[in-house]
Amino acid sequence: MNISEDLKEKLEKLERIIRGYGRLAVAFSGGVDSSLLLCIASNVLRENVIALMNKDAGVPERELAEAKAFCEERGIRLVFSNADPLEIESYRYNKADRCYHCKRAVFERLIDIAEMYGINEVAEGSNTDDVGDYRPGMQAVSELGIKSPLREAGLSKKDIREISKALGLPTYDKPSYACLASRFAYGEEITKEKLVMIDRAEQFLIDLGFREERVRLHGDVARIEVNPSYIEEIASEEIRTKICERFKEIGFTYVSLDLNGYRTGSMNDAIGKSPGMS
Repeated sequence: MNISEDLKEKLEKLERIIRGYGRLAVAFSGGVDSSLLLCIASNVLRENVIALMNKDAGVPERELAEAKAFCEERGIRLVFSNADPLEIESYRYNKADRCYHCKRAVFERLIDIAEMYGINEVAEGSNTDDVGDYRPGMQAVSELGIKSPLREAGLSKKDIREISKALGLPTYDKPSYACLASRFAYGEEITKEKLVMIDRAEQFLIDLGFREERVRLHGDVARIEVNPSYIEEIASEEIRTKICERFKEIGFTYVSLDLNGYRTGSMNDAIGKSPGMS
């Protein structure tokens, strides 16, 4: 495999960590990180690994389809869980610690399913870049004893993409993904209907060729984020007209374009600000 010696050492460490589990259930989202983790776990543990994925309104249909195809191509057993975060008040009313309550409920269900298959270890795909960011969900991961082998092996997002490319994984250049609930302004009630609206709006942008995008929800306003290099294109009369027409069909009253461009965790900018602050 054509990777640096440093990456080879990290990959070997990851394989040793995974081999030590004996049997493993991987919390799988179909994203860059969990796809590499699942691939390596399957290579090391063979039939002693399963993929677990929660199926709820916060997961886009395209992600479910891609995850299913990834596992089918590699002969990996994929088991869906059915924890519904919308039943959790702190999630539904989108408090700042929403992710903690969601992760806690989902991983508790994944642990139960893993035990049904005789597996005592569940792993998730966070990497070293996730340390220090505002990620309340990581607290739930820690409390429940969920393993984080990519972080333990010292792998960054860049490392994961490089190894994924060397292995020929289709996810190596996949844009970063977060659940659709992350598109809501804190305090905005999360509903299945709104999640579907965001999913349809983002899929429309992807179909137009904007791979790195987000549609953030602020009441009846859709705030579009795209890579800054695409701002001029998306603001052209032809494209913006198509977007406005489609978004209003979906159910948005207003459509705006964020001139800062796409950036992860932009909703966290408002944390700690009072209603009177801008």
